[in-house]
Amino acid sequence: MEQSHTDDPIDPSSLGRGPLRRAVYFFAECESTNKEARRLADRGEAVGALVLADFQTAGRGRLDRAWQAPRGSSLLFSMLLRPALSPERALLPVMAASLGVMEGIRRVCNLNARLKWPNDILIGGRKAGGILCEGGFEGSAVKYVIIGIGLNVNFDPRAVAGIPPDAASIQSALGRPQPRAALLRAILEEIECRYALLLRGGSLRGEWARALDTLGRRTRITLPDGELAGTAESVDESGALVLRLDNGSRRIVPAGDAIHLKSGE
Repeated sequence: MEQSHTDDPIDPSSLGRGPLRRAVYFFAECESTNKEARRLADRGEAVGALVLADFQTAGRGRLDRAWQAPRGSSLLFSMLLRPALSPERALLPVMAASLGVMEGIRRVCNLNARLKWPNDILIGGRKAGGILCEGGFEGSAVKYVIIGIGLNVNFDPRAVAGIPPDAASIQSALGRPQPRAALLRAILEEIECRYALLLRGGSLRGEWARALDTLGRRTRITLPDGELAGTAESVDESGALVLRLDNGSRRIVPAGDAIHLKSGE
């Protein structure tokens, strides 16, 4: 049975103003916020549109995995960006978004959130959120980038069918509900300052590396053409993972599905 959390509505006017919340499009229900953001992008919407939903009927994560959250329980939103970045740097906004979510959680909830490469938000070592980046291109130029974010807030993952029982949520970690609007505003503010740094030519590599639980761990990466296993040594300026393979060679992995391995695996 679907849980409902209608006692914690998000008033878009409470989110304040900023470059990535120039216009806020709120949906009580939609298929997915990324899909709505793509529609806006294809219609020529300017940078800074924020699409926010209380419920998604077809939310997605990486590799087209379903992303589920009870109605009115979580933060489900997408940002429309039009960065002047080359295609090989088009994933840099994911770094800004991940770090912004992590720091927003720390700032408002006083929780030690961490990141798992390439796009997971961890609380207590368990997944509490994820980020999905989709781009639009004209030839070799980046036309737009959409960053979709899902964060488990006010529900117990163990009580919701279809959500992994080992998932985390803000409420489970705090032992109480967390007003969503205050958390979302802090997250957006943290993302905006890091995105502005990227646009000025600055680097997030150091902060990204310090935030990643993946570094220093044996990790298996699933790629379209197979799997790699080794120790995650570092990240490069684009956010790609530098993996030391078991044969001693190094491999730079721009993206992939990562699993942290236990000792002996």
